Amino acid sequence: MSQPPSSTVKSLRLALSALEVLLGEVQNGMQADINAALDIIEAGRGRLIVVGLGKSGHVAAKLAASFASTGTPAFFVHPTEASHGDLGMIAHEDVVLLISKSGETRELQDIIAYCKRFGMKMIALTSQRDSLVGRAADVALVMPRVREACPNDLAPTTSTLLTMALGDALAVALVERRGFSERNFHDFHPGGKLGAQLVPVQNIMLKGLPLLGAKAPIKDGLTLLTATAMGIIGVTGEDGALIGVITDGDIRRYLEHAADSSMKTALWQNTVSGIMSEDPVTIPPDLMAVEALALLQKHSISVLFVVEDGQPVGVVTFLSLLQAGVA
Repeated sequence: MSQPPSSTVKSLRLALSALEVLLGEVQNGMQADINAALDIIEAGRGRLIVVGLGKSGHVAAKLAASFASTGTPAFFVHPTEASHGDLGMIAHEDVVLLISKSGETRELQDIIAYCKRFGMKMIALTSQRDSLVGRAADVALVMPRVREACPNDLAPTTSTLLTMALGDALAVALVERRGFSERNFHDFHPGGKLGAQLVPVQNIMLKGLPLLGAKAPIKDGLTLLTATAMGIIGVTGEDGALIGVITDGDIRRYLEHAADSSMKTALWQNTVSGIMSEDPVTIPPDLMAVEALALLQKHSISVLFVVEDGQPVGVVTFLSLLQAGVA
């Protein structure tokens, strides 16, 4: 006999169902209000101020962080603190996003009056269009009424999920509108693994380059290959441009294909240009570290030369990426 679904499963199913309801609302008319809200935020000359109280306040703080980290300058203002001096944090060029499920949060009145006084744009995220917040806003994003996961249908659970989801969707839409790139994203996320992945390779490349001229004897190449322990040396032409590389694998394969000792002996009489691999995989210095890692994996290699205008300027190895926190 099958067991009835647990309360956890019920809550998750309710959350999933509520998200489907919100998606339906967006696809059937709500998108026009969303576009109007995005137009207001994008046209704003100041910052986006996100305001809410209680659970809506926690959601507002999180959404302010999401906007700020994706190219929309934003911060959270607590409505009670705003009534006691923090209104001074809100400039007249700012846009205010008011979050209130009921739309009747009394603590928002002072902020609303302040915005009205100075002609500031307001966007409401509420479930009641005909409410204090809904009526005051230039654009009201009206959330569908859904049952809370709380057994008593009281504690904000499902409704806060929908508010968070729609707020994040607004932030992502602004990313696309503004062409906010991965490199822009790194500017706001310099720390941790994510920051390491998005840093350009010129910031982490090794600059002690194992290079030899094309006419250098192979013995010198083997000596340098062993001394640097990078598993690669670069071969340069007369103008200093990288024309090829020699790796541990190149040496091994040459020896494996030497059918007799005469060919092996000839190895030591050769120059590095005679054994090098031409047209090696290289990367520019502004390539992101995570892209360099992808190339290493794609070509099943462990090291890459960084080249700028044909000239080798650095080396990136799998180990250096690992030490930088990229891999």
